Amino acid sequence: MTTARRPRLNAVRVGPPGGDTVVLVHGIAMDNLTSYYFTVAAALAAAGHDVVMYDQRGHGRSERPATGYRLEDFTSDLAVLLDDAHTAGPVHLVGNSFGGTVALDYALRHPDRVASLLVVESEPPTAAWAAKMSALLADTAHRLRDERSLPWLEHTYGRHEARHARRARPLLRGTTIAADIAASRIPAEERWRDLDLPVLAVYGSTSDLADMAPWLESLLPNCRTHRVAGHGHSVLVGDPRTVGSLMLDWIGAGHRHQAKAVRV
Repeated sequence: MTTARRPRLNAVRVGPPGGDTVVLVHGIAMDNLTSYYFTVAAALAAAGHDVVMYDQRGHGRSERPATGYRLEDFTSDLAVLLDDAHTAGPVHLVGNSFGGTVALDYALRHPDRVASLLVVESEPPTAAWAAKMSALLADTAHRLRDERSLPWLEHTYGRHEARHARRARPLLRGTTIAADIAASRIPAEERWRDLDLPVLAVYGSTSDLADMAPWLESLLPNCRTHRVAGHGHSVLVGDPRTVGSLMLDWIGAGHRHQAKAVRV
């Protein structure tokens, strides 16, 4: 039995060496590392952090294999990336949307390598999540057959993601990503209750995912949530100043003393 070759990943590293390492993981399909590069990466680097960001497999300038898009494939890529980066000590993981799901899955499997997590518009992987994501990816791939679908994409994902929709067409229509996400390995729920790492979950106040904040706080033993008023799923791009400030406070040891369930 042969093992599939791991795709080449495009990675960018900014900021001074020796500081806390912050790893930025972007979302799925209509996203890549530029959503961080043009929003919060410079502020994190200016604060003295060693910032690592990368294009996940199939995205941006990374290679796009025809198959191999289960959640565990993305998580394994992150593990290899951190091995290759020779990071010193546990890292702070930041994940946007699907990137937050990858970050949470990685932390569950490698808790000793994570100092803290900050996830934006994300949720842990569950069977319901896998089914929802697979259906959404398949539906988006179908709609991308018609150029007139842009208004639907803007309504569903937001203006920023819609701009990347056409670039995502080869991934969505030329790979097995939708079927692979549905077949992902899903951790048992009780494992999350043992994940005693500090987690800050940020949601746009108008996002459908914002309602899961109480459930997430009850699931994860050391989780806090924050809602950013007036924003939906694209809050990272829509309000990078607020999200970046939250990241700087959190990574700068603010997670050790923040009050639980802070919301605005």
